[in-house]
Amino acid sequence: MENGIREPSVAELQKLAKLFHITVDELINPQDVTPQDVVLEDKSVTEKVHLINELDDEDKHLIYRMIETMLTKKKFKDFFQKNIATL
Repeated sequence: MENGIREPSVAELQKLAKLFHITVDELINPQDVTPQDVVLEDKSVTEKVHLINELDDEDKHLIYRMIETMLTKKKFKDFFQKNIATL
């Protein structure tokens, strides 16, 4: 509680929204200003992809082919392990 102001609980917000036949989001954001979605991402992966895209076309294609090969191997391995385990 700051300066004598108490923050309402989630349950209280839900009751108020129900009372006024609106959503909790509409109650919290009456001017229809909804907060933007927060996107969390692995910056190191994103940075690596950007750096790869800056390479010469030949090097870039080589790296993407290596990645595709590794992913394909993993998919086959997972597929066979899943199907052999059911036998």
